[in-house]
Amino acid sequence: MSSASVQPAPPPIRLVFKLERAEHPRLYDELVGFRKGAKRVNRLRVLAYDGLLAQQGLLVPDGGPRVMRPRMDDPQEGSPQVTNDLFAPALGG
Repeated sequence: MSSASVQPAPPPIRLVFKLERAEHPRLYDELVGFRKGAKRVNRLRVLAYDGLLAQQGLLVPDGGPRVMRPRMDDPQEGSPQVTNDLFAPALGG
């Protein structure tokens, strides 16, 4: 018998939220194209995971700079505000 204690798996996270088109039109338009249920949830899961990788500098779009991690010596480079601004409403043009 092992002396190491077995830790239980962390419980799953359950999310229920409402998304209105006025809040995030691009995200809404992407998700509304999928029927309710598993396909929509899976698309949101992929978008969230890709967003996390992009925020951490691990996901670079094709043709983008090949920098793997933001420079943390420059406060703007490592700022979450830079990523958060990706989801801000579009600038008037």
